[in-house]
Amino acid sequence: MSNHLKNITLRIWRQAGPAAKGNFETHVVDEITDEASFLEMLDILNDKLVTEGKEAVVFDHDCREGICGTCSLMIDGQAHGPQRGTATCQLHMRQFKSNDTITIEPWRASAFPIIKDLMVDRSAFDRIIESGGYISADTGGAPDANLIPISKIVADAAMDSAACIGCGACVAACPNGAANLFTGAKIAHLSRLPQGQAERYSRVEAMVETMDEKFGSCTNHGECEAACPKEISIDVIALMNKDFRKAKFANRKDLARK
Repeated sequence: MSNHLKNITLRIWRQAGPAAKGNFETHVVDEITDEASFLEMLDILNDKLVTEGKEAVVFDHDCREGICGTCSLMIDGQAHGPQRGTATCQLHMRQFKSNDTITIEPWRASAFPIIKDLMVDRSAFDRIIESGGYISADTGGAPDANLIPISKIVADAAMDSAACIGCGACVAACPNGAANLFTGAKIAHLSRLPQGQAERYSRVEAMVETMDEKFGSCTNHGECEAACPKEISIDVIALMNKDFRKAKFANRKDLARK
């Protein structure tokens, strides 16, 4: 595989804080190897800036293995960059040509206010999970793994939904700033499993209503699925909407009995 060295020009969004006015800065990274990841390239830039006595660019990162979802960057107008099914930390410089100019921005969504530079506050996702993204379970010893039989089809479908890493690319890519793919994935993961049935309808009602308070509405553009680094299907949105309609009837009946 080629290990070609490239010169890259970066247009990077800089913003001192949530209330500050931001602007693009231009920097050049010389002789970056094809094998460097996108975040390693930013590390090299930051080393250069610090050496020059300048402030490093702030960006979110942690595992750098496509698991944690913190590497939230808009690269040339695409969430996580040009390679589909790939988080920013898994993107390598072989995807770019020498002398390319790359524009790097934070997620642009009203629900994700900018903290500094390329880092945004995604705690709105936490509020959705807090409202119902869990199951209640009796305390005690862990049950045997095979105590509740689950078919492979159901287990695979639940695992596909559980693959969501909560990066926020779906929100950043959506013209409406909607979080339906994220919320649908979290709901579908639990609603497909026996352990999630007891709170199925209270969960979907609480999570959807919390989502609606903080994010825009879904109008089926499908940009969320295209931007998702885990390629989660928009089918989870249809399942969420179906359960939400059922929840409104089921929960109303429960209230009437009380």
